[in-house]
Amino acid sequence: MSNIVAIVGRPNVGKSTIFNRFTESRQAITDEVSGVTRDRHYGKAEWNGREFSVIDTGGYVQGSDDIFEAEIRKQVELAIDEANVILFLVDAKSGITDLDQAVVKLLRKSNKKVVVGVNKVDNTTLLEEAVEFYNLGMGDYVPFSSISGSGTGELLDELLKHFEDDAEPDEDETPKFAVIGRPNVGKSSFINALIGKEQNIVTDIAGTTRDSLNTKFNKFGFDFTLVDTAGLRKKKNVHEDLEFYSVMRSVRAIEHCDVCIHVIDATRGFESQDQRIFHIADRNKKGVVILVNKWDLQDKSTETAKKAEEQIKAKIAPFTDVPVVFVSALHKQRLLKGLEAAIQVHKNRSQKIATSVLNEVMLPLIDHHPPPATKGKYIRIKYCMQLPTDTPTFVFFANLPQYIKDPYKRYIENQLRQHFDFSGVPIQIYFRQK
Repeated sequence: MSNIVAIVGRPNVGKSTIFNRFTESRQAITDEVSGVTRDRHYGKAEWNGREFSVIDTGGYVQGSDDIFEAEIRKQVELAIDEANVILFLVDAKSGITDLDQAVVKLLRKSNKKVVVGVNKVDNTTLLEEAVEFYNLGMGDYVPFSSISGSGTGELLDELLKHFEDDAEPDEDETPKFAVIGRPNVGKSSFINALIGKEQNIVTDIAGTTRDSLNTKFNKFGFDFTLVDTAGLRKKKNVHEDLEFYSVMRSVRAIEHCDVCIHVIDATRGFESQDQRIFHIADRNKKGVVILVNKWDLQDKSTETAKKAEEQIKAKIAPFTDVPVVFVSALHKQRLLKGLEAAIQVHKNRSQKIATSVLNEVMLPLIDHHPPPATKGKYIRIKYCMQLPTDTPTFVFFANLPQYIKDPYKRYIENQLRQHFDFSGVPIQIYFRQK
């Protein structure tokens, strides 16, 4: 069971700074691919051997400092709904504000664990003045400074105390295929078309999706569970910030599945939010198949599908070895081909390559194209093996692993993909001292 920490609070209390500190995302991908900063609001963090997810609600609140209370309320409600632990941030320099009080009211109604973090405690005077935050009535607080980092260890310790224990492994060993994507792309229609009955209510209102529904399935002699991030939601709640909502819902589904069936809308193309959801699946090392739904609505020439696939792959780079299937849930076209691709991705993700075979294939390729010499030193890779992990992970033993750069790592990954079928599966590669 993966724990999710949501960082909430009014604007300018330092939510994004502490998010970056937790996830160390100074090292995360920050290149502006098609104008999108990837995973801006979602990250993985680890403290004392416990891994957890962090959601920064701040990035979703649009507007200036005098932002509407309603907008913040919306974010906090969503965070409360999805997270195990809420980190409520306040600002030591400005003290308690009306907006802080508004957030407290919402947090009181929830039965979630709340940790109060008093940020910007940069000197002893502020530390002494921080006692006023007892007036929030939320109990104890943790003083810290997200800029200097002082106190963040204590803050993480406090969060960990409230985590749910890692659950026993799921008794049900069948692989889980999660159907993920933006609201209204046809996730429920896809599952209904496969199951042949209206199990998941489909409406035209974006976001009728609430709780994950699991459906046992057998196709091509293969048993698996389809996880639809779906269920019915009251219409009055439909005006929530759907982008934020569907990302949080996707995080949950992705973390608990083996393969993601990522449904996108052919009429809208691969949008920035599709990109965000894809990179969450990639970062969690899950298998991925992309289904382009509503393909029946496209005007098609001989090159249409090829061009659409190229555009998608340009946006998901550098991990582009992903099956793309064009489907229509409405007309039940090529849905089984989509499922077949997902089953194949699962097999690719589970495959174990014998060490002898791996060395037989890879060492001659490495000899033919060795890593470039650095500082006059030659790098020699003598041996490689696959590690016994859930996702394909390889270790290559070299005399000077520290000098092997990313371009060569990409070369190794491309060779692995070329000679063994890892389509749809992220690969991890490590270089170690032999």
